[in-house]
Amino acid sequence: MNILKKLVFVVLLATAGTSVAQEPRMSAVETVQNGVELLLQTVQQARPYFLSDQQRYYNEIESALNTIVDFDAVARVVMSRYAQGATEEQISRFGEILQSTLTRFYGAALASYNGQELVFLPAGNQPADPRADRVIGMEIRGIGSGSGSSNSSFRLQYQMFLNENDEWKLKNLSLGGINLGRQYYTQFAAAMSQYNNDIDQVLDNWQ
Repeated sequence: MNILKKLVFVVLLATAGTSVAQEPRMSAVETVQNGVELLLQTVQQARPYFLSDQQRYYNEIESALNTIVDFDAVARVVMSRYAQGATEEQISRFGEILQSTLTRFYGAALASYNGQELVFLPAGNQPADPRADRVIGMEIRGIGSGSGSSNSSFRLQYQMFLNENDEWKLKNLSLGGINLGRQYYTQFAAAMSQYNNDIDQVLDNWQ
């Protein structure tokens, strides 16, 4: 009887493990919603440090961004065709540089957020392939300061991809109509021309 109980227990454990493994992953929209909620909570909590202790402010923003952003993937988007000639170490190093750059860009852009209305925009035509990239749009309404600011809005678009662990991660971002991947690619391509296609030199002098 003891042996039978042990066998039943083992089968139950195996079944439970299988059930967990087969649970559906979060959708791209759910991933963005959870990530944005965490980020905006972090912004509100850390906002008092934006003027008094910016390093602390940005450290907290960076921690929140790390839950949703794959910075190595962002680096590949920015490097574009140049990524083919880069080593994994160079891509990872550039990812770390962009992590700092984007944290400051994004953190500064959202520093004035103070609980304004957050609206996820209707999704357009989505690819038939369930593993294809997704673009998730959202809008923060009533952001800014000064006369008429209550009617202003700030639009963001998140380009999400499904990684090897079946997790949706961000690899490109548009803020207020500015496609950061394209903007930084232009900067990267100009630097590659300036430094004779020496990626290490480009990274050493990235600003």
